[in-house]
Amino acid sequence: MAMGSFNPQNHQMPTAEINMTPLVDVMLVLLIIFIITAPLMTHQVPVDLPRAASTPSPEKPLTLQVAITADNVVHVGSETVDASILEQKFREAVARDANVEMHLKADRATRYETVAETMSAARRAGLTKIGFVTQPGAAAI
Repeated sequence: MAMGSFNPQNHQMPTAEINMTPLVDVMLVLLIIFIITAPLMTHQVPVDLPRAASTPSPEKPLTLQVAITADNVVHVGSETVDASILEQKFREAVARDANVEMHLKADRATRYETVAETMSAARRAGLTKIGFVTQPGAAAI
């Protein structure tokens, strides 16, 4: 007994399946090629690097703590200093240590003019390393 179909021409229809065997074969060949060539790609270039020996500096430079209050009064260390002798104090510090660092703390309400004059006096005295000390906190909106 023959099985019939609804196709009156009795033609075979092409199947819509993908043959996975050639795809797997190609992937295996590529995998083998990469396994063989990967060790060859890690070549090294010989570089003759210079040797350097250094020791850390045992002494820290002198730090000069300068604070400016809200009423524009300048303090060097714990001493209140008048603007007329401020440059002389900075010159004395530079004479003690040429690599002196100035740490400047200014109140939020300090006038910019006082800060600028203090920095200018430090620069004239020969101070080249000036750092601003701030407090972390909420940023002003």
